[in-house]
Amino acid sequence: MDLVASLGPGQPAAPELLRPGSRWRLTAPVDLRSSPRGAGLATQAAAGRCLQVLQAPGDSGSPVPGRLRVRLLEDGYPGWLAAEELLGIAFASGPHRPRLLAAPAIAARLPHVLAFAEAARRRPNRYLWGGSLGPDFDCSGLLQTAFAAAGIWIPRDAYQQERFCQSVAVRPGHYALLRPGDLIFFGSPQRCSHVGLYLGQGRYLHSSGREHGRDGLGIDSLDPQVGDPVSVHYRLELRGAGRVVRCHDGTPLP
Repeated sequence: MDLVASLGPGQPAAPELLRPGSRWRLTAPVDLRSSPRGAGLATQAAAGRCLQVLQAPGDSGSPVPGRLRVRLLEDGYPGWLAAEELLGIAFASGPHRPRLLAAPAIAARLPHVLAFAEAARRRPNRYLWGGSLGPDFDCSGLLQTAFAAAGIWIPRDAYQQERFCQSVAVRPGHYALLRPGDLIFFGSPQRCSHVGLYLGQGRYLHSSGREHGRDGLGIDSLDPQVGDPVSVHYRLELRGAGRVVRCHDGTPLP
């Protein structure tokens, strides 16, 4: 009998059941790694999230014995983790059924998104590449988690979030079209590499690193009259802004 097909809802994970195609709901958080061998963090998955096994230990081409390649079902995001990390915290799950909200329902939930982000800022925190559980976040992890806390799923990475949003015109000193809850995108002309959450009056909240940022969550400005080094640095890298008007359905994104 096909082990994947025979899994009953709620069945606890066991090594022989962690086969490609099997789906699991987490009851505790886990870290997903960015490569099959390295320790680099790709993202973090909170309790309650679901994942699907893509490649199991021992499969032809599997580069690391005991390590699984998986994808998170809410946003299609891939990563690697050790099979033993799922034992005792993962239970068989049925098909993923995304909750898709219309733009008015999303707009009504933006105060919750903003409140989550502000509460996160007030907690002691540091910048963490791949961080999405808190208190330590990276830029896009903060945004995804803030929206998810309001029942709105958006993609994981900043460049994916930029493509996903409805574009809104912005440039330094000109932000009248923006609304609180919009996303502000930064980077090079070729690629978005950073994102912040617009608060109003030219201000945005973001998690920035050590070299050009605040090593954690802080508030900066699109207003050219504000001359602090962090605001100046990111204004020079401003790419645009976007509005969340739909929910991610879990389809993997490039």
